[in-house]
Amino acid sequence: MADKGRNTTVISNRKARFEYHIMEEFEVGMVLQGTEVKSLRNGKASMQEAYCSIDNEEELYVEALNIAEYDKGNIFNHQPKRRRKLLMKKAQIRKLKRKLDEKGLTLIPLKLFFNERNYAKLIIALAKGKRLYDKRDDIKERDNKRDLQRVMKDY
Repeated sequence: MADKGRNTTVISNRKARFEYHIMEEFEVGMVLQGTEVKSLRNGKASMQEAYCSIDNEEELYVEALNIAEYDKGNIFNHQPKRRRKLLMKKAQIRKLKRKLDEKGLTLIPLKLFFNERNYAKLIIALAKGKRLYDKRDDIKERDNKRDLQRVMKDY
């Protein structure tokens, strides 16, 4: 069980920061079934292909978030890649939809965790895709930082 007052990360999208420029981050709740929560607590989830969408009724969803079926589940087990509703205020969703429509941005999930009240929360980001040369710059910067750390360690 998690310590009180501490957020416990279940899964994170490590490639997101490499593939996208992150503009804004939002913390949203998720509507989950019982077996989904049990699988998440076991760490059996992946968000490699996951993305977020807003439908015509102005509701926010996460698509293609893979939460593995609970191994001790029965016939009422959940579907692994079902569409899951995200909980956010309507005004915020409308503002997000306007930004998505005008600028060519996208919504991607970054991290899924349980907060101090043991509710599953998802951090989603308003992001813009990186070009190939941006990715090369990130790799170069990371290598330079690593080399600098090695040199500083010796002294």
